[in-house]
Amino acid sequence: FQEPMTSLNPLHTVGRQIMEGIQLRGANREEARSRAMELLRQVHMSDPEVRFQSYPHQLSGGQRQRAMIAMALANDPRILIADEPTTALDVTVEFEILRLLKRIQSERRMSMLFITHDLEIVRRLADRVAVMKEGQVVESGTVDRIFHAPEHSYTRELLDAAPSGRPIPVGTKAPVVLEGMDLRVWFPIRRGVLRRTVGHIKAVDGISLQVRAGETLGVVGESGSGKTTLVLALLRLVSSDGPIVFLGQRIDGLTSRLLRPLRRRMQVVFQDPYGSLSPRMSVAGIIGEGLEVHDRGESAEARRERVAEILREVEIDPALMDRYPHEFSGGQRQRIALARAMILKPSLLVLDEPTSALDRTVQGQVVSLLRDLQASHGLAYVFVSHDLRVVRALAHRVIVMRDGCALESGETEAFFEAPKSDYAKALIAAAWGGDRISA
Repeated sequence: FQEPMTSLNPLHTVGRQIMEGIQLRGANREEARSRAMELLRQVHMSDPEVRFQSYPHQLSGGQRQRAMIAMALANDPRILIADEPTTALDVTVEFEILRLLKRIQSERRMSMLFITHDLEIVRRLADRVAVMKEGQVVESGTVDRIFHAPEHSYTRELLDAAPSGRPIPVGTKAPVVLEGMDLRVWFPIRRGVLRRTVGHIKAVDGISLQVRAGETLGVVGESGSGKTTLVLALLRLVSSDGPIVFLGQRIDGLTSRLLRPLRRRMQVVFQDPYGSLSPRMSVAGIIGEGLEVHDRGESAEARRERVAEILREVEIDPALMDRYPHEFSGGQRQRIALARAMILKPSLLVLDEPTSALDRTVQGQVVSLLRDLQASHGLAYVFVSHDLRVVRALAHRVIVMRDGCALESGETEAFFEAPKSDYAKALIAAAWGGDRISA
């Protein structure tokens, strides 16, 4: 499946979940355990003995996806259906997973139905392509024919819809909205009966950054590099060491009560709008909830008018505000998530992979909308993404993370034209394609 974190059972170890399907086919516990360990090695899982005993939340995105592939292969299928299996992964891990699938397919002579909105993956992996729109296959054929001589207008639209343009320049006198200095987030590793600390996982290790009004800072790096932990620390949602200054006020030492008035000025939009929007609440309730918390004296009619106003700004018909999230498309749900954040008129917006689950045409629309909102409101964005094409279209500056550290940072165009580290060069090379993936 697309999102392994929601597909894996959080209450069971990875090993137990792989064993389950094998045991249902008649294998005893020891046979199932041996087979599960063999599968973890086949999918190139690092430290398979340790990962066998781990829970899903203890694995990185790439490791969880490898565990899902091991589960799918447990009973030697003739066909593997891969539904957006690399959507949430950075480009280097994505390439590893795709090469792994291709190798397993070759070894087992297995058919594969690969569902994706990323045409670069299709070009490098598939033999034949079917292009769908509104429940219909509008065009099908070999990869070469579809990419070099598309016949249907929708296929041509998809091929031409890569995120484009560049961010609007920021004035040199723009005020600093957020600044972090030598930030550190270390998680203790505890062992033994007494749970003594024997070491630390350095999720964020000495990172400094600054974002000004109207500016976008892109944060890129592989799964497990510390990107999300960094932004959670900046939002004071996890404990960290090091000064954090927001709108001229140091916030790293503030209590939850003292932070609350500032919360409306810092908002976040998550990767999966379907998972972050309550299915039990209408769009009006979802967007207006923040107003109920922060503007308690406002009447219900006034809140509803403000909801209608922000929906118009994100280009959704206010007449639809009494509908529920499942009645909207993925792109519309992401616009609703943006409206929920924007209604409180924040100064800082943290965007955690907001376009990764969207197809190319909708990606371009969301990037354009984000640019317009930033220009209208002078917003500072911290944009976390593994999609370097989107980062290049939206970010003014980039910081590259690996193993909790900042490998390099600087102006976006300078980074893409002349990356300094080997890792950054590998990221850019993976993002801008290459030859077909082979086993």
